[in-house]
Amino acid sequence: MQVVAHTVCAATNNPKEEKGMRKTRRVVASLLAATMAVSLLASCSSKKDTGASDGTQKSGDSQAGNTGDSLVYASGEFNGKFSPFFYETVPDSDMVTQCTAGLLTTDRNGSVVLKGIEGETREYNGKQYTYHSISDCTITENSDGTVYYDFKLKDGVKFSDGEPLTVDDVIFSMYVYSDPTYDGSTTFFTLPIQGMEEYRTGVDTLFNLMVKAGENNTDFSKWTEDQQKKFWESYHKAAEAFVKEIVDSCIASGSNKEGDSIAAVAANYGYPDLKADATAMDFFNAMLAKYDGSVKDMSDKESAGTPFSELMDNYQDFAIGVETGTSAPNISGIQKTGDNTFRIVTTKVDAQTIYQIGIVVSPLHYYGDKAQYDYANNKFGFPKGDLSLIRSKTSKPLGAGPYVFDKYENGVVSLKANPYYDQGEPKTKNLRMSYINQSDYINSILAGTADVANPSYTNEIADAIKKANSNGEVSGDKIYTVAVDALGYGYIGMNSHNISVNKEPGSDASKNLRRGFATIFAAYRDLAVSTYYGDRASVINYPISNTSWAAPQPTDDGYQIAFSKDVNGNPIYTSGMSDEDKYAAAKKAALGFFEAAGYKVENGKIVSAPEGAKMEYTVMVPGSGTGDHPSFMIMTEAQKALADIGMKLTINDLSNVSDMWNKIQAGQAEIWCAAWQSTPDPDMYQVYYSDVANGGKQHGGSTYHYQIEDADLDSMILQARESTDQEYRKTLYKACLNKIVDWACEVPVYQRQEVTTFSAERIKTDTITPDITSFYKWYAEIENLELSK
Repeated sequence: MQVVAHTVCAATNNPKEEKGMRKTRRVVASLLAATMAVSLLASCSSKKDTGASDGTQKSGDSQAGNTGDSLVYASGEFNGKFSPFFYETVPDSDMVTQCTAGLLTTDRNGSVVLKGIEGETREYNGKQYTYHSISDCTITENSDGTVYYDFKLKDGVKFSDGEPLTVDDVIFSMYVYSDPTYDGSTTFFTLPIQGMEEYRTGVDTLFNLMVKAGENNTDFSKWTEDQQKKFWESYHKAAEAFVKEIVDSCIASGSNKEGDSIAAVAANYGYPDLKADATAMDFFNAMLAKYDGSVKDMSDKESAGTPFSELMDNYQDFAIGVETGTSAPNISGIQKTGDNTFRIVTTKVDAQTIYQIGIVVSPLHYYGDKAQYDYANNKFGFPKGDLSLIRSKTSKPLGAGPYVFDKYENGVVSLKANPYYDQGEPKTKNLRMSYINQSDYINSILAGTADVANPSYTNEIADAIKKANSNGEVSGDKIYTVAVDALGYGYIGMNSHNISVNKEPGSDASKNLRRGFATIFAAYRDLAVSTYYGDRASVINYPISNTSWAAPQPTDDGYQIAFSKDVNGNPIYTSGMSDEDKYAAAKKAALGFFEAAGYKVENGKIVSAPEGAKMEYTVMVPGSGTGDHPSFMIMTEAQKALADIGMKLTINDLSNVSDMWNKIQAGQAEIWCAAWQSTPDPDMYQVYYSDVANGGKQHGGSTYHYQIEDADLDSMILQARESTDQEYRKTLYKACLNKIVDWACEVPVYQRQEVTTFSAERIKTDTITPDITSFYKWYAEIENLELSK
C-alpha cells in the first residue's frame, strides 16, 4: 500500500456510471488513498485505453485462464506503460501497484499512518488492526509558518532484485517527480516545498520553446535548423492525427456525419467560430489558443483518443529541458539528514501535503544512473531536464511491492511473488492480471478463468451472483462478494452562467431559477435510485461522498434534505406524505421559485421568462441512447412535472460521453448528469474555488463545471486547506457545502456501492483482506491471500 499524488478525475468500476464521468489526465493536484495506490491515479488518464503496442492484446486469449497455481485478476485493457512515473491508464496503474511501495500508507478510514515501522494499531468496525509501512514521519509546525516532515526509513527494506532501498532512492524519485520536464500524472511538484519553484524555473522543454518560437523562427541558438524542420514536420502530422480522432469521434457519436466540414465538427466540439473553410490545423490552433498555447494542457482536455505526445513520432527527442534563465541547482526543502533519514520542508501548513508526500520509491540503480548521483554536489541520478533514461524503463517496472514483473503478452501480465517484500513474501506465488471484458467478469469467475474481479454492481450482476450461489445470496459456494460505499457520488450539475437571469449568475433571481429545477430533480431521487440500484445505493443530500469524514450526518445539527424548502424557507414536505402528494408539493414549490426568479405565472403555469432566462433548457444524460444511467429516470419524471408548470426540459440521451464533456469544458452546457470520483481528503479547491480575487479566471475551479464565483466560498476553501485540525476543517466544509447548495448548481443524487467478487472455490476466503473499505482495497494485504487448491 502507498500514498501518492493523483489528479482529480472521473473514473469508476461501474461502466454505466462512468458514462457521466470525465476521463482526462492531470486536471489538478489532489490526493490518493493509500490502498488505491496508483490505481485511481491513472483513472485520470487520457481517453486512450488500448492494448499492447504490438496490437496482440485480445480478450479471452487462452493465456488469460487460470494455470492452477496463479491468482488471476480480471483487468481492463492494458496500455503497456508500466512505469511508476509515467503510467496513464487504470489497468496499467493497477499492475504497477503490485510491484511498488510508497513511503506511507493509510488505514481503513483513509487516515495516513505516520508510524509505519513498528506499526500503528487503530480500531475499525469494532476490531483492532495494525498498519505498517516502510517509514516513520514526524510533522513539526514551526512558528515561522514552515513545516518539517522528518522521515526515517525502516532498516532492511529491499527492492525485488535484492538491492537495498535507501534515502538516495527516495531523493532520486522525488527529483524525477520534480523535474521541470516531468509530464507524468503525479503532482508532487505542486506541493509548497521550499525551493521547488526556484528549482523548476529557468528551464523549459525544447518542445515548448519551439512551439512558442513558431515555424518561421530564425534564431537557432538553442536548436538547429534541421531540428526545427523535423520538429514541425512531425508536429503537423500529429496535429492532423489529433484532429482526425476528434472528427472520427464526432461522426461515430452521431454528432456529425461523413463529409461534414472541419468547421461543422469544431462547432459540435465546442469551437463554433471557425471559418467555413477551416482546415484541421485551424481547428487545432483554435483549441491551442484556448489553453494559452500549451499543447499539453490542450491535449489533456481535448483529446478524443490519443494524447498528442503519443501521436508525434519523435516527441521524446524534444521533451528534454533547455536552460532559459536562472534556476536553482537543488530543491532546498528536500534534505538528506542521515543514512536513513531525510526531511521535507514546506513553506506553509497545507492539509494535502501528507497525502501527496508519500511517493512511490523507485530504485536509482534501475531507473537512473548511480554514477550521476552525488547529493552533496547537486547530482540526483540523471541530468536535470532530461528524463530519457527514466522513460526508457517504461515497459518493465521494478520496485519494492509484493510482486515482481515477469512478462506481458497477449493481454496478460504475469508476476511472481517478491521474496524480499517488506510485509513477507506473498503466499500465492504467481499473480496474473488478465484483460477480460467487463461484461464477462462474473462468468469468468464461474468458468475458472479469473479469481477476482470488480464488476459494476447493477441489479443484473447481483441477480447473476445470487443465481450462481446455491444459497441464493451474493456470498456463497461459488462467489464471495464484498461491497463497500464507492469513493465518489452521483450528481446533477448546472452551469450558473447558462442558467441565470439577466446574466447575473450569483443573483437571488438566478439562484431561484436553478432552485426551481433542483427542487423538481430532488423530488424524484428516491424513485430513480431505488429503481436503478435497488439497495446498493442510497440518496445523499450534500455534494460530498458519504465515505468522507467531512460528510454531514443526519444526526448533525442543521442537517437538511436537499432542496426540501420553498422560496419562503418553509418545508415543502410533511411526514406521511404519499409519493403523489410529494411530487405535487415539489411542483408547487418549483413554481414559487420560478416566479421569484422573474417568470410570469398565470393559472399555475409560467408563461414568459425574465431577461436572460428561457422557457426551455436541455439536460445531457450519457445513457448510451437507451436511458441506461442512474439519473435518467429523474429526468424523464422531471420533464413531465416541469411541463405541467410550463417549463420545457429537453433530454439529450448521449451515446458518446465525450460530447457532454466537450460542451461542459466549452462552457456551453446547461444541465448534465454525472458522478465525481472523490479523494480521502475532502479538499474542495479543484472543483469549487473560483479565484474571485484575481478576476474569477478559473470560473468555479479548474474543472469549469459550475462557474461559481463566490469570494466567501473561496476564502473558506483556502482556510480549510491551511489547517490540519480535522474538527475545524469539518466545520468549515459544512459551511462550504451549505454555500454550494445555496448556489443550486449541484444536486447531490446517490452514493452507490462498489463490489469485489472472489471465487469461493479457488480462494480461501478467510485469507482475503478483512474489512475491505473504499480506502483499503482487496489487495491491501494481498501477501496473505491463499488459493484453496
